[in-house]
Amino acid sequence: MSDIFWRTIAIGIGATVLMDIWAFFLHKAFGQPRPNWGPVGRWVWHLRDKVFHDDIGDAKPYAHEVALGWAFHYFVGIVYGIILVALAGAAWLAAPTFLPAFILGIVTVVAGWFLLAPGMGAGWAASKRPNPMQIRALNLVSHTVFALGLYGTALLIR
Repeated sequence: MSDIFWRTIAIGIGATVLMDIWAFFLHKAFGQPRPNWGPVGRWVWHLRDKVFHDDIGDAKPYAHEVALGWAFHYFVGIVYGIILVALAGAAWLAAPTFLPAFILGIVTVVAGWFLLAPGMGAGWAASKRPNPMQIRALNLVSHTVFALGLYGTALLIR
């Protein structure tokens, strides 16, 4: 049982690392802004008081918000790895297939669109940003990369 648990954690970490490599590639190749986990850390810090902000930048800063944002990013990736194995079953670890990872990867976009984005003041699915369709498309591609990371990591550690 503990072997399954540690493997699910590794799958979540591996997928999150691949997603971060993808973001780095987009930055270097196309000049996309690098993810800024500071505002996410600030949002997490303020969750005890408030979930939805008009603008997370107006919330009181937290000294360690960048570190908290990065930790939360990896925590969520690990949770998604655990959810994948819980839904697909432990047998999936022995013979991983892409479809369950892909479905979960796409479903996870919902949390960003309907919790994180409005929580930080960007509106539902980034609707308050000047380029919401571009953000949504990049989210879908990034979460597909995350799904490839779930699947690829599972293949590597089976």
